[in-house]
Amino acid sequence: MNMNDMVIISVDDHICEPPGLFDRHLSGTALESAPKLLIDGEGKNFWYYQGMSRPSIGLNAVVGRPLEEYGMEPNALAQLRKGCYEVAARVDDMNVNGLAASLNFGNAIGFDNVTFHKAPDKALALTHLRAYNDWHIDEWCGAYPGRFIPCAILPTWDMAATVEEMARIARKGCTAVTLCENPTKQDLPSIHDAYWNPFWRAVAEHDLTICLHIGSGNPAPHASMDSPIEAWITTMPLSIAVGASDWLHLPALQQYPRMRIALAEGSIGWIPYFLERADFSHERHKAWTHSHFGDSRPSETFRKHFLNCFIEDTFGLKNLEDIGEDMVAYESDYPHSDALWPNVPERLWESVKHLTEAQINKVTHLNAMRFFRFDPFQYHKRETLTVAALRAQARAKGVDTSPKSSGGARPVEEGVRREVTSGDLMRMHRAHTEAISRAAGAS
Repeated sequence: MNMNDMVIISVDDHICEPPGLFDRHLSGTALESAPKLLIDGEGKNFWYYQGMSRPSIGLNAVVGRPLEEYGMEPNALAQLRKGCYEVAARVDDMNVNGLAASLNFGNAIGFDNVTFHKAPDKALALTHLRAYNDWHIDEWCGAYPGRFIPCAILPTWDMAATVEEMARIARKGCTAVTLCENPTKQDLPSIHDAYWNPFWRAVAEHDLTICLHIGSGNPAPHASMDSPIEAWITTMPLSIAVGASDWLHLPALQQYPRMRIALAEGSIGWIPYFLERADFSHERHKAWTHSHFGDSRPSETFRKHFLNCFIEDTFGLKNLEDIGEDMVAYESDYPHSDALWPNVPERLWESVKHLTEAQINKVTHLNAMRFFRFDPFQYHKRETLTVAALRAQARAKGVDTSPKSSGGARPVEEGVRREVTSGDLMRMHRAHTEAISRAAGAS
């Protein structure tokens, strides 16, 4: 096997939701009251819904920009590669990046249901959440069968509606759902509360995979407002360990042995010590903590139920035996700032070429296919989904991959050096939020 022979499936990418998202799925007052992508006086896009305003872009969509332009730009769809919000252009960008298939989370609206969860009118929110799922499953993923893994959001503020929506999206062929990794951050009961029992039953009944994405519940900590922003970015993936430990101790894992939980954007290098520590803690404290592992060790439960994905993790792949070769998958994170587009095959090959061909196939696509019950080969011959074949399609179409300056402020200017702190980022975000709130009020 060589680099061009790989078949790569990414289990974590994102969509910058387009302005016409609801147009084909709602009408009348339901469409009029749906979330709207608006523009403020400075030309910045924002989503407005039920009195709430939410910035739409930032570091979520810097792919294709020069590294010198990274920061809280871009702020408008016009500054982005079309692949961020148009599905045909996304497939072009996947082809040039050697990606056979992709699971896409939302950004501003459909990340983990937070927009609809915060809405005061929950009846409207339920209508719009279902329309989002219809758009995501039928319009975005359905446009290119076999190239996308659908992933739905849920109205977790209403468990009966949640169970009903799970059945509905399962009938549509969706095999994954995403939710907040720590529901208490949404003023819901914790995952250890009986409130969630119908959810666990529905997951098992419909054989769904649960996706937990970093940043959806447990915040990535930073030491102080003076902490350099790069220090914060460095430890962001490690925040996944908080949720991983919480979910690892979920009694439902023992009750439902086929339950699958995918941890998104957390990487894998931390897992060997995490599992060692979990086993050690269990050994020392199980007599009085009454933890729910039966005759198993926590590490065995983790390797049975949890899929872990990586963007670039040479250390983790060198220690794949200590992680579990059946529970590791690739993610490209397009179009976020960690995304290695359009050079995923080159960077990925350097980190996996020491593995056996069977192991390479597992971490590049087979584990993802099994874990998400997804088979792209039902729609495409395998030889058409290799890195070489997909890039040949991109070359034939003339997909341009050269870095493009997309306008907006440049945080790095020639001759000017300034350390950006965590506080700076939060102040910029707060100022942007206040500005769009004023713009929304004016409209």
